Amino acid sequence: MIAMAQTAGKIEKRRLLILGGTGEAASLARAAVERFGARLHVITSLAGRTQQPAKLAGETRIGGFGGAAALANYLREHAVDLVIDATHPFAAKISASARAACEDANVPRLVLARSPWRPQPGDRWIEAADAAAAAKLFPVLGTRVFLTLGRRDLAAFAGINGCWFLIRLVESPKEPLPLRAQDFELIVARGPFLPDEERALMLRHGIDVVVAKASGGAATEAKLIAARKLNRPMVLLRRPQTEPGQVVEKIGEALQWVEWTLDGLDETGLKAP
Repeated sequence: MIAMAQTAGKIEKRRLLILGGTGEAASLARAAVERFGARLHVITSLAGRTQQPAKLAGETRIGGFGGAAALANYLREHAVDLVIDATHPFAAKISASARAACEDANVPRLVLARSPWRPQPGDRWIEAADAAAAAKLFPVLGTRVFLTLGRRDLAAFAGINGCWFLIRLVESPKEPLPLRAQDFELIVARGPFLPDEERALMLRHGIDVVVAKASGGAATEAKLIAARKLNRPMVLLRRPQTEPGQVVEKIGEALQWVEWTLDGLDETGLKAP
């Protein structure tokens, strides 16, 4: 059954909005276009934090919405039929806005969440509520620190005496980092990375502790494997709770939800309000 809406004699594709910026969102957009291209218009929304995002399948929109009310208006004005929240696990504000907006606009919503990491034998994990809590562990926990948190969380580590930081970012920062120049080295690189690459990097820089967000998934797991092999402790920032609603962890499950939802909408023959 081809699930399309008919307006004034014209057949229109249904419209899927993917809240993205992650590898999972890009993979989902590509798979959705390949599977539903004849019946579904796929739009991926990026926050605009990356200066040169990779090309995505379907349509791409860049920039924030301005909160839940503005997102709900966007859903109505652009006749969006279904939404998949495939944002980063730590993008809690965006996910909360998505839930509220979809409830307001009466648009079906799914969360595509990364599988959480689970400790393995040999892991030395220390949980921290946030970057500020993690920073309080130093320099007692270690003095050569590999920070993989992203630019926004670096300020919490400014002013720590006796520590040196290896910082890895996806893009060169537009503004100076909030640490003293002699206290850090910056690496600009985009993953995914292999465990042996991460292990070699840690050994080359004498890293004795790693700090990361407990974001889960396979794409950034290599540093966990390397730390485990080197018997290095890891400080993991606690992952926010997933917003209430239907949640899946696999692209295939998300595509199945899209098909079921399209079929349900097709029974009504209506576009989203």
